[in-house]
Amino acid sequence: FLFITSIMSLIPISRALISVYSKDGLEPLAKLLHHYGVEIYSTGGTQAYLENLGIPVVTVESLTGYPSILDGRVKTLHPKVFGGILARREEGHLKELNEMDIPPFDVVVVDLYPFEETVASGAGEAEIIEKIDIGGISLIRAAAKNFNDVVVIPSKLSYKPLVEALEKNAGSTTLDERLSFARAAFGVTSHYDAAIYAYFQGDETFSES
Repeated sequence: FLFITSIMSLIPISRALISVYSKDGLEPLAKLLHHYGVEIYSTGGTQAYLENLGIPVVTVESLTGYPSILDGRVKTLHPKVFGGILARREEGHLKELNEMDIPPFDVVVVDLYPFEETVASGAGEAEIIEKIDIGGISLIRAAAKNFNDVVVIPSKLSYKPLVEALEKNAGSTTLDERLSFARAAFGVTSHYDAAIYAYFQGDETFSES
């Protein structure tokens, strides 16, 4: 019974959204996704990085109909992005996605702006505030909430674990793996918000213990 349940929880990845700050270690994951025929959506610097690797990319703006605006402050915050992440893989939601021409995403790969590192560098307030990630952290939370159907990769530390999972499962993930990534994701978001809170409280020495 447990074996059957595990097999039934396997979900193949066919469409990915990748929007990361750090590209360190991303190449093996991106190439593996491409190897498995995954359609990759991306924006900005991540898009350019993937294209330089020879990996075809669909631009997020071609999906949303909007370019990146406000000096990059708004790129992915759009119903056509979040609808594709948050939709449950059930008849009603899938029907609604189809009616609205929204593609469902199976994996969301994010690495947040380096807020703590920017504070520690002694940067000025304006630069620090710009390193408060909005779109990325929203993507992480949405994908983690929908872990039943979506894989969330919340930081560069999870690039390699996803590679290992995909290699083991021939391009799919198990429910246990998706839950584990979601657990890590909420750890990332809670720590990130705590660091921002500490900064505004005047405690610039905040660090993970």
